[in-house]
Amino acid sequence: MMTYLKLVLTAIIWGGTFVAGRIVMQTMEPFTAAFFRFAVASICLFVLTQKIGKRLPKLKKNQILTVILLGLTGVFSYNAFFFLGLQTVAASRAALIVALNPTFIALGAALFFQEKLNKLKLLGIVTSLLGAAIVISKGQIVNLFKGSIGWGELFIFGCVLSWVAYTLIGKSAMKYLSPLAATTYACIIGAIALLVPALFEGITQFTQFPLSAWLGILYLGVLGSAIGFSWYYEGVVAIGAAKASIFINVVPVSAIAFAALLLHEPITISLVLGGILVVTGVLFTNKG
Repeated sequence: MMTYLKLVLTAIIWGGTFVAGRIVMQTMEPFTAAFFRFAVASICLFVLTQKIGKRLPKLKKNQILTVILLGLTGVFSYNAFFFLGLQTVAASRAALIVALNPTFIALGAALFFQEKLNKLKLLGIVTSLLGAAIVISKGQIVNLFKGSIGWGELFIFGCVLSWVAYTLIGKSAMKYLSPLAATTYACIIGAIALLVPALFEGITQFTQFPLSAWLGILYLGVLGSAIGFSWYYEGVVAIGAAKASIFINVVPVSAIAFAALLLHEPITISLVLGGILVVTGVLFTNKG
Protein backbone atom coordinates (compact mmCIF):
# COMPACT_ATOMS: atom_id res chain seq x y z
CA MET A 1 0.00 0.00 0.00
CA MET A 2 2.84 2.38 0.89
CA THR A 3 4.50 1.69 -2.47
CA TYR A 4 1.39 2.75 -4.41
CA LEU A 5 0.99 5.84 -2.23
CA LYS A 6 4.59 6.89 -2.92
CA LEU A 7 4.08 6.40 -6.67
CA VAL A 8 0.96 8.57 -6.63
CA LEU A 9 2.74 11.25 -4.59
CA THR A 10 5.71 11.10 -6.97
CA ALA A 11 3.46 11.71 -9.97
CA ILE A 12 1.79 14.62 -8.17
CA ILE A 13 5.18 16.08 -7.24
CA TRP A 14 6.38 15.77 -10.84
CA GLY A 15 3.25 17.55 -12.01
CA GLY A 16 4.15 20.38 -9.66
CA THR A 17 7.61 20.75 -11.21
CA PHE A 18 6.08 22.48 -14.23
CA VAL A 19 4.45 25.08 -12.00
CA ALA A 20 7.62 25.50 -9.94
CA GLY A 21 9.64 25.91 -13.13
CA ARG A 22 7.23 28.52 -14.43
CA ILE A 23 7.56 30.48 -11.15
CA VAL A 24 11.35 30.26 -11.19
CA MET A 25 11.45 31.52 -14.77
CA GLN A 26 9.89 34.82 -13.69
CA THR A 27 13.16 35.94 -12.10
CA MET A 28 15.94 33.50 -13.10
CA GLU A 29 17.67 32.82 -16.40
CA PRO A 30 17.22 29.28 -17.84
CA PHE A 31 20.73 27.86 -17.36
CA THR A 32 21.06 29.48 -13.94
CA ALA A 33 17.82 27.86 -12.78
CA ALA A 34 18.84 24.50 -14.24
CA PHE A 35 22.24 24.63 -12.54
CA PHE A 36 20.82 25.41 -9.11
CA ARG A 37 18.18 22.71 -9.50
CA PHE A 38 20.74 20.01 -10.15
CA ALA A 39 23.34 21.32 -7.75
CA VAL A 40 20.69 20.78 -5.06
CA ALA A 41 19.63 17.43 -6.56
CA SER A 42 23.24 16.20 -6.77
CA ILE A 43 23.85 16.96 -3.10
CA CYS A 44 20.62 15.23 -2.07
CA LEU A 45 21.28 12.15 -4.20
CA PHE A 46 24.87 11.88 -2.99
CA VAL A 47 23.69 12.03 0.63
CA LEU A 48 21.01 9.45 -0.19
CA THR A 49 23.56 7.00 -1.58
CA GLN A 50 25.62 7.36 1.60
CA LYS A 51 22.57 6.95 3.82
CA ILE A 52 21.51 3.65 2.29
CA GLY A 53 25.07 2.37 2.55
CA LYS A 54 25.86 2.25 -1.16
CA ARG A 55 28.75 4.45 -2.12
CA LEU A 56 29.04 5.57 -5.70
CA PRO A 57 30.94 2.89 -7.61
CA LYS A 58 34.14 3.86 -9.35
CA LEU A 59 33.70 4.11 -13.09
CA LYS A 60 35.77 2.06 -15.49
CA LYS A 61 37.25 3.73 -18.54
CA ASN A 62 34.68 2.21 -20.89
CA GLN A 63 31.84 3.49 -18.66
CA ILE A 64 32.85 7.15 -18.48
CA LEU A 65 31.52 8.18 -21.92
CA THR A 66 28.13 6.55 -21.26
CA VAL A 67 27.74 8.38 -17.94
CA ILE A 68 28.78 11.69 -19.52
CA LEU A 69 26.13 11.20 -22.22
CA LEU A 70 23.54 10.52 -19.52
CA GLY A 71 24.39 13.84 -17.87
CA LEU A 72 24.37 15.77 -21.15
CA THR A 73 21.03 14.38 -22.33
CA GLY A 74 18.91 13.75 -19.22
CA VAL A 75 20.14 16.74 -17.23
CA PHE A 76 21.90 19.37 -19.37
CA SER A 77 19.85 19.42 -22.58
CA TYR A 78 16.56 18.33 -20.98
CA ASN A 79 16.62 21.10 -18.39
CA ALA A 80 17.94 23.73 -20.77
CA PHE A 81 14.93 23.03 -23.00
CA PHE A 82 12.63 22.73 -19.95
CA PHE A 83 13.39 26.18 -18.56
CA LEU A 84 13.71 27.86 -21.97
CA GLY A 85 10.29 26.52 -22.90
CA LEU A 86 8.65 27.51 -19.63
CA GLN A 87 9.58 31.12 -20.27
CA THR A 88 6.68 31.32 -22.73
CA VAL A 89 4.67 28.06 -22.56
CA ALA A 90 1.99 27.53 -19.91
CA ALA A 91 2.81 24.85 -17.34
CA SER A 92 -0.23 22.75 -18.20
CA ARG A 93 0.54 22.68 -21.94
CA ALA A 94 4.21 21.93 -21.30
CA ALA A 95 3.28 18.96 -19.09
CA LEU A 96 1.10 17.45 -21.80
CA ILE A 97 3.84 17.79 -24.42
CA VAL A 98 6.36 16.13 -22.08
CA ALA A 99 3.79 13.37 -21.46
CA LEU A 100 4.75 12.14 -24.95
CA ASN A 101 7.96 10.66 -23.48
CA PRO A 102 6.74 7.01 -23.39
CA THR A 103 5.45 7.28 -26.95
CA PHE A 104 8.75 8.45 -28.37
CA ILE A 105 10.70 6.05 -26.17
CA ALA A 106 8.71 3.19 -27.75
CA LEU A 107 9.55 4.56 -31.20
CA GLY A 108 13.22 4.95 -30.26
CA ALA A 109 13.39 1.42 -28.85
CA ALA A 110 11.90 0.06 -32.06
CA LEU A 111 14.36 2.03 -34.17
CA PHE A 112 17.56 1.38 -32.22
CA PHE A 113 16.86 -1.86 -30.34
CA GLN A 114 14.50 -3.56 -32.82
CA GLU A 115 11.74 -3.81 -30.20
CA LYS A 116 8.47 -4.74 -31.90
CA LEU A 117 5.58 -2.30 -32.31
CA ASN A 118 2.30 -4.21 -32.19
CA LYS A 119 -1.07 -2.82 -33.24
CA LEU A 120 -1.95 -1.57 -29.75
CA LYS A 121 1.34 0.33 -29.44
CA LEU A 122 0.89 1.85 -32.89
CA LEU A 123 -2.64 2.91 -31.95
CA GLY A 124 -1.28 4.44 -28.76
CA ILE A 125 1.41 6.34 -30.64
CA VAL A 126 -1.07 7.77 -33.15
CA THR A 127 -3.56 8.66 -30.40
CA SER A 128 -1.00 10.43 -28.20
CA LEU A 129 0.47 12.34 -31.16
CA LEU A 130 -3.01 13.52 -32.14
CA GLY A 131 -3.58 14.68 -28.56
CA ALA A 132 -0.27 16.51 -28.53
CA ALA A 133 -1.10 18.20 -31.83
CA ILE A 134 -4.37 19.48 -30.35
CA VAL A 135 -2.57 20.77 -27.23
CA ILE A 136 0.30 22.42 -29.09
CA SER A 137 -1.97 24.08 -31.68
CA LYS A 138 -4.61 25.02 -29.08
CA GLY A 139 -7.19 23.09 -31.07
CA GLN A 140 -6.20 24.57 -34.44
CA ILE A 141 -4.25 21.62 -35.90
CA VAL A 142 -4.09 23.23 -39.35
CA ASN A 143 -1.83 25.89 -37.83
CA LEU A 144 0.86 23.24 -37.35
CA PHE A 145 1.29 23.17 -41.11
CA LYS A 146 1.58 26.95 -41.32
CA GLY A 147 4.71 27.14 -39.20
CA SER A 148 2.95 29.02 -36.42
CA ILE A 149 4.40 26.95 -33.56
CA GLY A 150 6.40 29.11 -31.18
CA TRP A 151 9.96 28.55 -29.95
CA GLY A 152 8.59 27.69 -26.53
CA GLU A 153 6.72 24.64 -27.84
CA LEU A 154 9.79 23.55 -29.81
CA PHE A 155 11.94 23.84 -26.69
CA ILE A 156 9.51 21.71 -24.67
CA PHE A 157 9.49 19.15 -27.47
CA GLY A 158 13.28 19.19 -27.13
CA CYS A 159 12.72 17.88 -23.59
CA VAL A 160 11.00 14.84 -25.09
CA LEU A 161 13.86 14.10 -27.49
CA SER A 162 16.42 14.60 -24.71
CA TRP A 163 14.59 12.20 -22.40
CA VAL A 164 14.31 9.59 -25.15
CA ALA A 165 18.09 9.76 -25.66
CA TYR A 166 18.67 9.59 -21.89
CA THR A 167 16.40 6.55 -21.55
CA LEU A 168 17.92 4.64 -24.46
CA ILE A 169 21.48 5.39 -23.31
CA GLY A 170 20.41 4.36 -19.81
CA LYS A 171 19.55 0.87 -21.10
CA SER A 172 23.25 0.17 -21.49
CA ALA A 173 24.28 2.10 -18.38
CA MET A 174 21.93 0.06 -16.15
CA LYS A 175 23.85 -3.08 -17.07
CA TYR A 176 26.65 -2.08 -14.71
CA LEU A 177 25.19 0.75 -12.58
CA SER A 178 22.16 0.89 -10.30
CA PRO A 179 19.48 3.44 -11.25
CA LEU A 180 20.43 5.53 -8.21
CA ALA A 181 24.15 5.53 -9.05
CA ALA A 182 23.53 6.31 -12.73
CA THR A 183 21.20 9.19 -11.88
CA THR A 184 23.58 10.60 -9.26
CA TYR A 185 26.44 10.61 -11.74
CA ALA A 186 24.19 12.12 -14.42
CA CYS A 187 23.08 14.91 -12.06
CA ILE A 188 26.65 15.76 -11.04
CA ILE A 189 27.93 15.81 -14.63
CA GLY A 190 24.89 17.74 -15.83
CA ALA A 191 25.24 20.33 -13.06
CA ILE A 192 28.90 20.89 -13.95
CA ALA A 193 28.00 21.31 -17.63
CA LEU A 194 25.18 23.73 -16.76
CA LEU A 195 27.50 25.90 -14.68
CA VAL A 196 29.40 27.12 -17.76
CA PRO A 197 26.47 28.84 -19.56
CA ALA A 198 25.04 29.88 -16.17
CA LEU A 199 28.19 31.93 -15.52
CA PHE A 200 27.54 33.89 -18.72
CA GLU A 201 23.99 34.58 -17.56
CA GLY A 202 25.21 36.25 -14.37
CA ILE A 203 24.77 33.46 -11.83
CA THR A 204 27.02 35.39 -9.44
CA GLN A 205 24.10 37.75 -8.82
CA PHE A 206 22.24 34.95 -7.00
CA THR A 207 21.67 37.09 -3.89
CA GLN A 208 19.18 39.18 -5.88
CA PHE A 209 16.78 36.30 -6.54
CA PRO A 210 13.55 36.45 -4.49
CA LEU A 211 12.42 33.85 -1.97
CA SER A 212 9.81 32.47 -4.40
CA ALA A 213 12.56 31.54 -6.87
CA TRP A 214 14.62 29.74 -4.21
CA LEU A 215 11.56 27.86 -2.95
CA GLY A 216 10.92 26.77 -6.54
CA ILE A 217 14.53 25.58 -6.87
CA LEU A 218 14.28 23.61 -3.62
CA TYR A 219 11.04 22.02 -4.82
CA LEU A 220 12.62 21.07 -8.14
CA GLY A 221 15.88 19.83 -6.64
CA VAL A 222 14.73 18.07 -3.46
CA LEU A 223 11.17 16.91 -4.21
CA GLY A 224 11.12 16.81 -8.00
CA SER A 225 14.55 15.23 -8.46
CA ALA A 226 15.95 13.46 -5.38
CA ILE A 227 12.82 12.27 -3.54
CA GLY A 228 10.75 11.78 -6.68
CA PHE A 229 13.45 9.64 -8.26
CA SER A 230 14.05 7.49 -5.17
CA TRP A 231 10.34 6.85 -4.62
CA TYR A 232 9.77 6.04 -8.27
CA TYR A 233 12.54 3.45 -8.37
CA GLU A 234 11.37 1.98 -5.08
CA GLY A 235 8.12 1.35 -6.94
CA VAL A 236 9.96 -0.13 -9.94
CA VAL A 237 11.74 -2.58 -7.63
CA ALA A 238 8.56 -3.44 -5.69
CA ILE A 239 5.96 -3.84 -8.46
CA GLY A 240 7.95 -3.74 -11.71
CA ALA A 241 8.66 -1.05 -14.30
CA ALA A 242 5.51 -1.70 -16.35
CA LYS A 243 3.12 -1.15 -13.44
CA ALA A 244 5.13 1.73 -11.96
CA SER A 245 5.22 3.60 -15.28
CA ILE A 246 1.40 3.71 -15.39
CA PHE A 247 1.44 6.19 -12.50
CA ILE A 248 3.33 8.69 -14.69
CA ASN A 249 0.00 9.34 -16.42
CA VAL A 250 -1.01 11.23 -13.28
CA VAL A 251 1.72 13.83 -13.97
CA PRO A 252 -0.08 15.92 -16.64
CA VAL A 253 -3.35 15.74 -14.68
CA SER A 254 -1.69 17.09 -11.52
CA ALA A 255 0.20 19.69 -13.58
CA ILE A 256 -3.04 21.03 -15.07
CA ALA A 257 -4.66 21.13 -11.62
CA PHE A 258 -1.70 22.92 -10.00
CA ALA A 259 -1.41 25.37 -12.91
CA ALA A 260 -5.10 26.26 -12.63
CA LEU A 261 -4.98 26.66 -8.83
CA LEU A 262 -1.63 28.42 -8.41
CA LEU A 263 -1.03 30.17 -11.73
CA HIS A 264 -4.67 30.68 -12.72
CA GLU A 265 -4.06 29.11 -16.12
CA PRO A 266 -7.35 28.47 -17.97
CA ILE A 267 -8.51 24.90 -18.57
CA THR A 268 -9.62 25.01 -22.20
CA ILE A 269 -11.51 22.42 -24.23
CA SER A 270 -8.46 21.79 -26.42
CA LEU A 271 -6.33 21.23 -23.31
CA VAL A 272 -8.79 18.71 -21.84
CA LEU A 273 -9.41 16.87 -25.13
CA GLY A 274 -5.74 16.79 -26.04
CA GLY A 275 -4.82 15.68 -22.53
CA ILE A 276 -7.29 12.79 -22.61
CA LEU A 277 -5.91 11.63 -25.96
CA VAL A 278 -2.28 11.91 -24.79
CA VAL A 279 -2.90 9.94 -21.58
CA THR A 280 -5.00 7.32 -23.41
CA GLY A 281 -2.33 6.94 -26.06
CA VAL A 282 0.41 6.52 -23.47
CA LEU A 283 -1.66 3.84 -21.70
CA PHE A 284 -2.07 1.93 -24.98
CA THR A 285 1.66 2.28 -25.68
CA ASN A 286 2.58 0.90 -22.24
CA LYS A 287 0.15 -2.00 -22.49
CA GLY A 288 1.18 -2.97 -25.99
